[in-house]
Amino acid sequence: QVQLVESGGGLVQAGGSLRLSCAASERTSTFSSYAMGWFRQAPGKERTFVAAISGSGSSTYYADSVKARSTISRDNAKNTVTLQMNSLKPDDTAVYYCAARSIGSWVVGTTTRWYGTWGQGTQVTVSS
Repeated sequence: QVQLVESGGGLVQAGGSLRLSCAASERTSTFSSYAMGWFRQAPGKERTFVAAISGSGSSTYYADSVKARSTISRDNAKNTVTLQMNSLKPDDTAVYYCAARSIGSWVVGTTTRWYGTWGQGTQVTVSS
């Protein structure tokens, strides 16, 4: 089973940018068969969808709250997924989690229940 490690979180001022990365362990047989997602959880709130990408990278989905200022991408040769977030707002403050599901190259989900493997999360704090 793939293991996920997030990085790239930190403290940033409103209007700034962050690049979050998720690295999958080398134990995975075919990273391109994993749909990958980013979710976030603010204190006292439920974990919510941010962005997702199919195994092939051909399909991407975004939450309305980040769609205009975020880009999800993947490098299957390096077993990594990246979430670029721009024009950050204080409301973006949360722990960001990477998630994976082995489902083939073309299917992708946008709910927490759909994913079976999660990373430990990385904190993003946006100051006003």
